[in-house]
Formats: sequence, structure tokens, C-alpha cells
Amino acid sequence: MPAPSKAAALGIASLGAMAWLLGSAAIGAEPAADVVIRGGTIYDGSAAMKPYVGDVAISGERIVYVGPHATMEAKRVIDAAGMVVSPGFLDPHTHPDRFYKSTDPAMRQVPAWIAQGVSTIFVGVDGAGSPDVADTFARVSNGGTGVNVISYVGFGPIRTRVIGEVDRAPNPAELEKEKALVAKGMCEGAIGFSTGLFYVPQSYSKTDEVIALGKVAAKYGAIYDTHTRDYSDFTVGAIKSYQEALDIGKATGMPVHLSHIKIIGPKIWGKSAEVVKMVDAARAAGQSVTSSQYPYSANGTSISAIIMPNWALDGGREALLKRMDNPETLDRLKKDMTANLERTGGANKLLLAGTWSSADGKEAPYSGKFLDVVAREWGLTPVDAALKIVKQGGNQSMIGFVMGEQDIENFMKQSWNFTDSDGSDGHPREYGTYPTKYRKYVVEQKAISLPFFIRSSTGAPADFFGVKERGYLKPGYFADVLVFDPKTYAPKSDFSHWNLLPTGVIDLFVNGKAAIDGGRMTAVLSGRTLPHASPAGTCG
Repeated sequence: MPAPSKAAALGIASLGAMAWLLGSAAIGAEPAADVVIRGGTIYDGSAAMKPYVGDVAISGERIVYVGPHATMEAKRVIDAAGMVVSPGFLDPHTHPDRFYKSTDPAMRQVPAWIAQGVSTIFVGVDGAGSPDVADTFARVSNGGTGVNVISYVGFGPIRTRVIGEVDRAPNPAELEKEKALVAKGMCEGAIGFSTGLFYVPQSYSKTDEVIALGKVAAKYGAIYDTHTRDYSDFTVGAIKSYQEALDIGKATGMPVHLSHIKIIGPKIWGKSAEVVKMVDAARAAGQSVTSSQYPYSANGTSISAIIMPNWALDGGREALLKRMDNPETLDRLKKDMTANLERTGGANKLLLAGTWSSADGKEAPYSGKFLDVVAREWGLTPVDAALKIVKQGGNQSMIGFVMGEQDIENFMKQSWNFTDSDGSDGHPREYGTYPTKYRKYVVEQKAISLPFFIRSSTGAPADFFGVKERGYLKPGYFADVLVFDPKTYAPKSDFSHWNLLPTGVIDLFVNGKAAIDGGRMTAVLSGRTLPHASPAGTCG
């Protein structure tokens, strides 16, 4: 069926609004709309509709009109002339834990995302989502949330709960326990099954274990979300890792989402072209595959994940410390760590970051410094400095400047690639992903267009993930509506000041309530949890 013309689309919008107005008129008392956003340039989240100047009307938690001119009365009119009006952004990969540990409404509004124009976030990513999904949702709901929250059930907590942090396959009884936990998470509202096969203990799994659990998740309508096994050449290599993800999707029937897609390390920069061909081929063959990325050349992880070999982490921290104290295993450990440092481009590419503390409870003095600088200050090799940090402070956060610009842009231009922040403490992406993508790649470099940017952050992810009645500006949809100034929408966070709020968001409505009003945070907690509904008859 051909896409409707602009005139037809606007006519449909007007008819939807008229139907709502007729119903309202029969009731009588209240104005036709709570808010009319007037005269902004509307980007409705679709691929077909061209932007146009018009109005958006909101009543309660719903959009009631989108079109050239709203004629209904309103309690409030917002002059959006010269502004961009779009759906609130969806972020399919976030780590907002510290915000939900707080009881302060200003924190629970999740300002890092609200200030960027994000109205819906996904948690439980990288395979980290608890199988107790109902508890996850309760922790969010009980104290209130500024954004809508969707959760995965994760492979990591499941494997840890059943097997522990050990390098072995599950026995048949253990595999059944893992399957039961997957089913539990899905029946409690998880949108899908997430893995972080790069991370211990998930990295100890074989593909057949993931497929076995994925087949269970698939019965409940799950999406397979993955931080793949290797983005570089640490273990099996990036290409084999992406192929593994496609194979898991094919074997289970789950749609595949490749989270924070990337290529790590100068030795393999340029491999994005091969990955794009793989994804295009899979999609052409009928497989449902998408990805998402953040617009930075630096990743964010931990010192053990990026430098330590997996074998050294078998059994957890106590086992690691014993290996560090054993001369034979220490020699092997240092050799492998040296090789891993070379893969990333060297110690001068690795920034110690975040707010992690040392074992004695004091703030780590090396945060904000590159590993090579710390090593020189201590009179140690970078490997010995890293070992000292692990002993003192545990799993220190680390940022690696390890991605190439060519690969970033190549992935970004794909229609199946969305925006994600992978937002976590210590990295400016938590506060700056969406304005950075806009400012750098739309305005300055013109690598993508403004409609493409908005589509990749709204309607496209909403369609793939099945987020109902969100991601578009349509009458009847939930009123997650963003107004931003295209001249001032920009990041302020950087690697020295990672938690500065961006500029340029003028208004943001989440379920019809103003989270940002005239450029100011309101601390209104109008978000909600969005549990996935499994197919009828699959959950007792």
C-alpha cells in the first residue's frame, strides 16, 4: 500500500481530532485541550512524512490533534515558532541505576535523559537484567519515574544465580533452572532476553546454551538484545561475534538487536563495512535485525572487562586476587594484559573514570587520569599500574578511546540503526548522546539529516520493539512530545565534566505532563513502567 500523501495524513489527523472533540462536546465542561503547541516544525517520527509547520494538541495523557492548525480551545498555548516538535526520544540501552536508588523526585525524574528529550528508556541491558522483573518494575514505580521504563531479563544474573561466576557449561538440571528463570522474567513483563557475552560469567557460555534459553524466551514474544562476545579481536573476533548474534536469532526465531554496535581497536577499524553487509544480507533473507549506537569514539566499561583476560576472572574477585599473588599465573596474566592493551591502542587511550572508590572507602585518586599517566606517576608499567588499581579499588570504571570515526558514521547512516546512549556514570554519553548526535552529525558534519536523526530516535525503534502508541505524533497516541531549539540544542558534557546537562530542550511532555517546561525541569514524575505482554496462553 502506498504511503498517504501529506494532505491525506493531515486530513486523518483532523478527523481524529474532530472525533475526540465531538465526544468532549457531549460531556461539556472542560476545554478541548490542555495544551496546544503552536507553530513548530513538526517531525512526526515517520519515514514518509516531510516536516511541516503546524500544531500539536494534548489532552490528558494523549495527543488529540496533529496538523496545520488546531482550532480547539486550550488551557495553555505554547508558541513553538522556529522550534522542532517531535515525539519524545526512545533510548533502547541505558544504565540509570543511581537515579532509581534515590528518593529525591529531582533524581527520580532521571534528568540525564529528560534533559536530552528522552521519554522512554530500556533497562536490564548487556545481559544485566534481573529475572525478578516484577521487582525491577516495582522499584521504579514505587518511588516514581520521570520517564517510561521497559526492561529485559538478562543472561548474567540468571547464569550467576544458577551456576556462579565459573567457567563451565550448565548440567541438564541447571539448564532447566536457567530456562525457568527466563520464562519467569518474560511472564513478569520483560520485552526480551538480553545478553552481554563479552562479560564474565556470560562469556563462559557456548552458543548452544544461549540458543536453548533464547528458544524459551521466543515463546513469549521476546526480542534478542545483545552486547556481542567481542567487538575487537580479544577472543573470537568482531565478525564471528556478530555472526553468532545473527545465528542465535535465526535458531530461536527472535528478532535481533545489536546494542551499541561498534568496532574496537585500530587493527580492525574499517570492519563496519563487512558488518553492514552481514546485517543487510540477513535482513534481505527475511531476518529481523537492527542495531543502535552512541555517537562517541570512546566506549565505557571496566578495567577488568577491557584489560583482564576471561580466564583470570573465573571464580570471581577472590580467585583473581589469588592468581595475582601466584608467580606462575601472574606471569601469564601480565602477558595477556599486555596483548589486550595493544589491541585497544595502548594505555594512553584508556581513561580511568567515574566515581568508584578504593577499598579503604576513599575516592580513588586516579579517576580522571589516563592509565599511562598513572603508571608514570607510580613508577610502574601500565600493566602493573592496572593490577595495583584492581587490588586497591576493585573493578574501576574505564573509558577507552578505541573506535574509528569511519566506522561510527558508517553504522549511523544505516536505516536499521537507532540511537542509544549506553548511559552510565563517568561517560558524557549519559548526558549528551542525543544532542551530540544532532550537533556533530546533523549540523556540523551533515553525515545524516534531521529527519533521519529523529526517525532513528523515535518511530524506528518504537516499530521494531513494538512500543505501542509511542514514538509518533499521532492523535490517540500517548503524549510523549518534545520541543527543542535547533539553534541551541547541544551537549555540555565532556570527558572532564561528564554530568553537565545539555541545552536546547524547551519543553518535554511525558504522558501529557510537562517534564521540562520553558527550558526548566519540573521534577514531575509522570513516567510509568511498560511491561511487555506475552502472547495469550503462554503465562499461567
